[in-house]
Amino acid sequence: MPIDEKAILNRDAWLEPFLPAIAHRYQLFEKWKNTIQEHEGGYDSFTKGFLKFGFNVNDDASVTYREWAPNAIEAVLIGDFNDWHRTSHPLKKDKSPGVCAIPHDSKLKISMILPSGERIERLPAWIKRVTQDLSVSAVYDARFWNPLPESRYVFKNKAPPKPRSVRIYEAHCRHFEFTADILPRIKALGYNTIQLMAIMEHAYYASFGYQVTSFFAASSRFGTPEDLKELIDTAHGLGLTVLLDVVHSHACKNVLDGLNLFDGTDHLYFHEGSRGRHELWDSRLFNYGSHEVLRFLLSNLRFWIEEYQFDGFRFDGVTSMMYVHHGIGTGFSGGYHEYFGGGVDQEGVIYLMLANDAMHALFPNIITIAEDVSGMPLLSAPTDIGGIGFDYRLSMAIPDKWIKLLKHVADDAWDVGDIVHTLTNRRHLEKSIAYAESHDQALVGDKTIAFWLMDKEMYTNMSKLTEMTTIISRGLALHKMIRLIVHGLGGEGYLNFEGNEFGHPEWLDFPREGNGNSFQYARRQWNVVDDPNLRYKFLNDFDAAMNHLDAQYNWLDSPQAWVSLKHDVDKVVVFERADYRVGIDVAGDYKIVLSSDDKQYGGFENVDVNVTFTTTAMEWNGRKNWLQVYLPPRTCIVLAKV
Repeated sequence: MPIDEKAILNRDAWLEPFLPAIAHRYQLFEKWKNTIQEHEGGYDSFTKGFLKFGFNVNDDASVTYREWAPNAIEAVLIGDFNDWHRTSHPLKKDKSPGVCAIPHDSKLKISMILPSGERIERLPAWIKRVTQDLSVSAVYDARFWNPLPESRYVFKNKAPPKPRSVRIYEAHCRHFEFTADILPRIKALGYNTIQLMAIMEHAYYASFGYQVTSFFAASSRFGTPEDLKELIDTAHGLGLTVLLDVVHSHACKNVLDGLNLFDGTDHLYFHEGSRGRHELWDSRLFNYGSHEVLRFLLSNLRFWIEEYQFDGFRFDGVTSMMYVHHGIGTGFSGGYHEYFGGGVDQEGVIYLMLANDAMHALFPNIITIAEDVSGMPLLSAPTDIGGIGFDYRLSMAIPDKWIKLLKHVADDAWDVGDIVHTLTNRRHLEKSIAYAESHDQALVGDKTIAFWLMDKEMYTNMSKLTEMTTIISRGLALHKMIRLIVHGLGGEGYLNFEGNEFGHPEWLDFPREGNGNSFQYARRQWNVVDDPNLRYKFLNDFDAAMNHLDAQYNWLDSPQAWVSLKHDVDKVVVFERADYRVGIDVAGDYKIVLSSDDKQYGGFENVDVNVTFTTTAMEWNGRKNWLQVYLPPRTCIVLAKV
C-alpha cells in the first residue's frame, strides 16, 4: 500500500521533496510486517514470545524453559532446585525444551559451554523476577516466580477509558508506599494518568532506571510483582491511566546480570563493535534489524500490558534510536535533510513503526509517547499514512527554555514573544506533551524551577508565620504563571514530575558512590505540603485547580491556541483555547474561573474574581470583540463565558 501523500503534505508541505524517502521507509516497514505475517502468523503470535521463551508453567505443573543462545554448544539449567548441578538438567539445541519441576522463588542460571570450551553462566534473558542481596554481592539473582494460586494478585478493576486530555503525573515510586499514600494525592490533584519510571530491573539505582538489565522483570527494590499489580489495579480503580517508562533505546552493558555477551558473542541482541555501543551512555545498542531481537522487544511491550495491565508507554531515548549518531553533537537545525539522510538509522525507525503499529493493533486504547529532541517529522502521525505512529511527542524544548531564562534573565526582561514561540512551535496535527520541568530538573546537578526562583529562602521563609519576602512572593507568582501558560499553550497533554507541583524544597538523589550510597535524598517530602502553616500548599492547590479546570473546559483536547496578544513592554500574553474563548472572538459576559492571585494560592487577592466582564463589539488584535481586565504584575487569569 502506498503512503498517503495528501495526508502527509496536509500536515507539513515542506515534506514534499522527501516523499520518496518516506515512501522507502514505509516499504521497509511493510516488508517487515509481511515477514512477520508470513513466518510468524502476524503480530498476535509474534508478540507472545514470553509464552515460548523463558520459563512457562505447563498444565501438569511442570516447567518449560527455552532460551535463544545460538553460540552455545551445550547449555544446562542450574539452580536451587538441582543444587546447582551442571549436568542434571541439560537443554537440547533446536529440539524440545527442557521440562522439570521448579519450586517457587528458586534461584536460577543458565550454564553454557562455548566453542572455545569456556563455561559461562548467565541470568535467563526472559526472566520475570530478579533480586539483589547488597550485603553479599552487587550481582542479581534470577528467580522463578510462580506463587501458589491463592497468593497471586487478581485484578479487580478495568482500565479507565482512554483520557480525552492527558494530564500526566510522572513518578519514581516505591510500590507499597505509592499505592496507599500517593495515588489518592494524584487523583485529588486532577491528574488522570501516571507515568512510572525505573520499573524495568536495573542494576545501578542512580541511573533512574535507564540502564536496564532484565527487561521482563519488575524492579525488586519496590516490592514483589504482586505489589506492582496491586498498584496498577488500584490506580485503575481511581480512574487513572498507567504508563510505563520503557527503555528500548539501549541496555546495560553488564554481563553477569544483563544481556551483554549473553551467549559469549558480542552480537546476539546488539550490534557488534562500535555500532553496538553508546559512547555517552556506556551501554549496548540493540540490533533492530534482527528477527529475534524484534521478537524480544515487541514481546516485551506486550508482556507489560498483559501481565501488569499497563495502558501504554513513554519510550525513552527515541532520538538515539532513530539516528546512527544518536543525536550526539547534533543540533538538528540544518534542515529537513537531517531527518531523511544518511544520519538516519532506518532499522531503529522501522522498529518504532512496528512497535506502535503492533501495539495499537492489538490494544487500540493504549497510549504511546516519544522522547525525541530532534523534531522528526511524522513522529506522532499514524503508521498507515507513513508516520512513525506515536500518539504524542514530548515538547522537550519547553523545560530547557524555562531553565535558560531562570538562569540568565530577570523576569522583567523576558521576551514574551520568544516564550510564546517556544510554547507553540510544534508540528501541525501532531500531538505533544508539554511540561515546565521533569525529573531531569529535579536531580542533583540541576535545580527545579522552585529552587531557581526562591533558592535558600525556601528553607527560611516558606512558613506563613514569617514575612512574605519579595523573593518568595515573586517565586510563588512565577511558579504558578509558568505552569499555567505551559498547561494552556504548550501542547495537547501536560506532564509534571512528582513533588514539582508544590515546589519541592530539595533535589532528588539516589544511592551512589558519590553520596556514600545514602537514601537521604531518595524521597519526596509530602509533609511540607500537608503542613497548613507552610506556603507549599498554595502551589499544590493551584496545580489542582489548573488540572480540574482543564477537566471542565478541555483546553488540552482543543486545537492549538490562538494568541491574540504578545505585548513585550507590558509583558502580557493573551490567548484563546477550547470551547470558551478568552480574548475575545465570541461576544458576551465573562467571569474569572482561575486567578493565580487568589489567597488560596498564595496571592494577594488584588484581582476581584466576582467581577463580570462584558465584551465590546470592536475589533482588537485581530478578534471581533474586546474586554478590559485588571491584571496585576506576575498574575495569570483564566476567563470563561458565563
